[in-house]
Amino acid sequence: MKFPPSCLLLAFSLATSAVAAELPVLKVRPQTIDAKISVGYGLAIADVDGDGQPDILLADAKQIVLYRAPKWEKFVMAENLTPKDNVCIAARDLDGDGKCEVAVGAEWAPNDTVNSGAIFLLNAPADRTQRWTAVKLPHEPTTHRMHWLRGADGKFFLAVLPLHGRGNKNNEGVGAAFLGYEWPWKETSRPFPLFGPDAALHATHNFDVLPGRAESVLVATKEGVRSFTAAGDVWFNRIRTTQPVGEVRAGRSPGGIAWVAAIEPMHGNTLAIYRGSASADLTSSRLVLDESLNQGHGLATGDLLGTGFDQIVVGSRGAGKPGDKFGLKLYAPGVAPDTTWKLATVIDDNQMACEDLKIADLNGDGRPDIIAAGRATKNVIIYWNETSPPKP
Repeated sequence: MKFPPSCLLLAFSLATSAVAAELPVLKVRPQTIDAKISVGYGLAIADVDGDGQPDILLADAKQIVLYRAPKWEKFVMAENLTPKDNVCIAARDLDGDGKCEVAVGAEWAPNDTVNSGAIFLLNAPADRTQRWTAVKLPHEPTTHRMHWLRGADGKFFLAVLPLHGRGNKNNEGVGAAFLGYEWPWKETSRPFPLFGPDAALHATHNFDVLPGRAESVLVATKEGVRSFTAAGDVWFNRIRTTQPVGEVRAGRSPGGIAWVAAIEPMHGNTLAIYRGSASADLTSSRLVLDESLNQGHGLATGDLLGTGFDQIVVGSRGAGKPGDKFGLKLYAPGVAPDTTWKLATVIDDNQMACEDLKIADLNGDGRPDIIAAGRATKNVIIYWNETSPPKP
């Protein structure tokens, strides 16, 4: 669950609403829907075929893949778009027809800050299980993450974040250019700057979309968490934290208290949260939850326990060494003041070397499920949420 940027500016209060004395125990049933992927760079959840059920999309190394609900049949949407790997995917219904539009990022070469990167819109055939047509867009080098956003005018656009700035070396030099692409895209269209090139954004990694009439974003960067908020055609860039960050997600605690979860640094070992504050710098509210991640590389927030407030799912992908530890963990806030976060459940112990993860209710039972893709484990797993509701 995500919350408007205004929630993130609320002063943090130690008072919490009355909640159950004990948290429910998360119960999941893993289902491997693919055991032969290549890397599993990025996941997206959206209804592809308009049947009212969310499907799973995957940006794998050389293929863009659809796993169609409810049987999770695998279909290749696009293949070999560029000589180098795909790296990201964005899917969302933009025209209200019940079927998602899709964009992907490719030509992944993180150390080539001059010639790498590619962005494609995928145009759907009548039968969406068949191959889609790729339309190449202008791009910055090191294309890395993307999301569809809704602007202040109600129109959608594609936001694309590169890993580095053009010509950047050793995370120094020109900063990253955060660009938007109008939809529908026309031959005469050109990308527009959301912000940048920003000399402070020497290295970015991921970003989270905050809902609102005009959606805004939190960006994970080498310089910390930044918020980008639109006011008409102008985007405002504000510093939120100062620790280097790889992954960032927003969430809510008992009483509606807002917080930001982060994996620090990029591919780091630390999971921390920052409680909401009116200050532009949230560093003073930092609370470390875990310092044992082995290349933390997946982060999501949602109410998996049915308590009315969010928990955190964090993934580790390991370093590709013998004896590596990796998997998924669930952290939850306690019933006392909000400093009492705890490790609630080890969801996966060494079966999922997590490259990316999402939370979504796939079967419509009101309980969000977890979907994860594993790099070293070469798998996509749905963790079906079978948790009993909390006792009154």
